[in-house]
Amino acid sequence: MPMNPAQPASPAQTVTLDSLSRQTGLAVLDHLERSVTIPVVDGIQAQGDLIVIPMSEISGLSIWEHATWTDVPPEGVELLRGAAGGNPHTLVADPGACRWTRDVSETGGLAIGVFEASAPVYLLHPEHGASGCGPGRYVVRRQREYAPGGRDPRLVAD
Repeated sequence: MPMNPAQPASPAQTVTLDSLSRQTGLAVLDHLERSVTIPVVDGIQAQGDLIVIPMSEISGLSIWEHATWTDVPPEGVELLRGAAGGNPHTLVADPGACRWTRDVSETGGLAIGVFEASAPVYLLHPEHGASGCGPGRYVVRRQREYAPGGRDPRLVAD
């Protein structure tokens, strides 16, 4: 059954940008409101050059038979760093709530990996802030855009 991208999940606790920043040690930029409660949804989410899609919405992706899964630690795991060594997109979870693998293959070659969450998890970025993903299995991909004039697509540079 497809997930409704507008349906908020119900987090067990209130998580703010400030609490995620302190938990990970990753500073966020001054223009962001640190006291805001991070929303948790179970649908497609984009954050700069990264997009997170529920596995149920993806075709043409496979997880390797002998994939290595890593538990996401409370301080997070870096999923993607912006172009030219920019800011990291970090996946943050409570202990035992999420595991992650890069051992995937996808037809379009945009997949970075897959994570499985049994409780809300968060994507943190110093420039974009944070968003939350409800429990489930998600694909993390690079985003692409068309160049001016409708030329061939290129990866979004964050």
